[in-house]
Amino acid sequence: MNDTPDTAPPAADTAVPGTGAAAAPPPAKKPRKEDSFPVFLVKLVLIVAIFRSFFFSPFNIPSESMLPRLENGDYLLAAKWPYGFSKYSLPFSLPLLPKRIFAGQPNRGDVVIFKAPPGNDVDYIKRVIGVPGDTVQMIGGVLHLNGKVVPKQKIADFVIKVSDNTQCISPEFSATEADGTQTCHYPQFQETLPGGKTYNVLDLGYRPQDDTPPVVVPEGKLFLMGDNRDNSMDSRFPAIEGGGIGLVPQDNLVGRATIVMWSTDGSANWLLPWTWFTALRWQRIGGMF
Repeated sequence: MNDTPDTAPPAADTAVPGTGAAAAPPPAKKPRKEDSFPVFLVKLVLIVAIFRSFFFSPFNIPSESMLPRLENGDYLLAAKWPYGFSKYSLPFSLPLLPKRIFAGQPNRGDVVIFKAPPGNDVDYIKRVIGVPGDTVQMIGGVLHLNGKVVPKQKIADFVIKVSDNTQCISPEFSATEADGTQTCHYPQFQETLPGGKTYNVLDLGYRPQDDTPPVVVPEGKLFLMGDNRDNSMDSRFPAIEGGGIGLVPQDNLVGRATIVMWSTDGSANWLLPWTWFTALRWQRIGGMF
C-alpha cells in the first residue's frame, strides 16, 4: 500500500512543469477621460474659427447692388485663401496679422467680399473691375478700361418676382404677369472684360455716375463696382461711411465668392417651420461664380 497522497491537479494560475513561469495578467486599461462641456465648447469654437478664418466663411446678401447675379436673401460661401490672409480674415478683425500673408492678386471679374472703407468694419460684396495699373472710366453708362470700350450687349430683361426681399426700384419697372404675379423688369446687358470674363449688369437709365473722370488704380488698390450699376455705391463714389467706397485696399479683402448655398424670398417665419421651405428660391441654390 502506497501512503503517498495523490498529486492534485495544478491550479489554473500555477505554472505547469515544462511550460515556464505563470503568465502575468494584462494591465488594466485606464478609463478614457471625457472632456468636460466647457473644454468641448472651447475646442469647437477654435475649430470653427480656424475653418472660417482660413477656408470658407458664410455671407448673406442684404441689398440689390449685385443684381442680377446676387439677390437680396442669398447666402453664399466665400473662399478665404485665394487672396491671402490679413486681420480682416479673422473673427472680429483681430489684429493678430500685422500685414497680409500669402497675398494673391484678384482677377478682373472676380466677385469679392471685403471690409468697406473708410470704416473697414462692414462686409461688402462687389465685382473687381480695375486692378493696379488700370485706368477706369464710365462714359455714357459704358465702361472703359485703359481707354478701350468694354463690350456691352443688350439681352433679355432681367425679371424678378416681388417679395418681402424684393421691391421694384420705381414704378416704371413694375409689371403684372399673366398669372397675377407682381414682378420687376430691368434692362439687362452682358459685359465682356479683357480676357473674356462675361457677366450680366443692369442699366436703369442715365444716372450721374454714368459719366466719371478716368481713375488710375494704384498699386495695392482695386476698383470695384456693383453689377446693378445704377443702384450701387461703389468705387465711382468717394469713401464715405454708409456711402461710396473709393479705391479699396487689397488688404481689406476677406474672400472670393464661390457658391450660393441658400436663398430665401424673405417670407419665412421662424415660428412656422414649413415656411422655411416655401420661402426657398430652390433654383438659386448651388449657383457658382
